[in-house]
This record gives sequence, C-alpha cells and structure tokens, in this order.
Amino acid sequence: MKRILLVALPCVLLLSVAMTHTTALFNWSKTSHDFGRIAQNKPVTARFAFVNKGELPLIISSAKGSCGCTGVDYPKAAVLPGQSGEITATFNAGVAGAFSKSVTVESNAETGVQMLSIKGEVVAEPVVAH
Repeated sequence: MKRILLVALPCVLLLSVAMTHTTALFNWSKTSHDFGRIAQNKPVTARFAFVNKGELPLIISSAKGSCGCTGVDYPKAAVLPGQSGEITATFNAGVAGAFSKSVTVESNAETGVQMLSIKGEVVAEPVVAH
C-alpha cells in the first residue's frame, strides 16, 4: 500500500502542475456588433475592445474579414498581460440589403481562433431626378 502511494502521489502532483499551464486569454467587451440601418456607400466601423487576462503576452497573428468589403485592423505588437487592445472592422456598404459578416482572429490565446461578427441593413441611396 505504501509503495502504491509513493508512486501515485508524485504522478498526481505532476498531473496537477501540467494542468495549470499559463496562456494568453482574450476578455472581450463584445464579440458582435449590429449597425442597424446604414446608408449605402458610407463605410462604418465597429470596435472590438479586449483585455489580455492571461499570464503570457497575447500575439495576434492575423485578423481577416470574411469578404473584401470588410477591412480589419488589429494590434501588431504583443499585448502584455493586463493590457488592452482593439480590433476594428470597417464595412464598406456598397450593396443595399441585409448583411452579416465575420472577422476571424488567429492568436496564441487559449481559444486559438476567435470569431467576431457584424451585421446590419444597408439602405439604398435615394435616386434624385434632375
């Protein structure tokens, strides 16, 4: 019995240490944004603020919109633990109608890939007769 405890106890301790790994961790203020009704041909921007709640620097390797109509900007430098950052998604409303787009964020965070979303309705410009 003593021998089993001598072998099992170190194994349990090693396992618990391995499970308490440190990572970078996003804490988002929001992960989706609804623009509501917006004017055609007028770009609009959503801001997605976050804090690195992890213990390691947060490094965003890429952030891409789901189509060419969505431009994305993100921090290129590491976001240190406790610091904040922001990802912006600018939608170019060229076509009238409802839209739903996504931004894929790849990083070293615990979640790996994070999806952000934007939606709304583009209202056509009125036609003016001359």
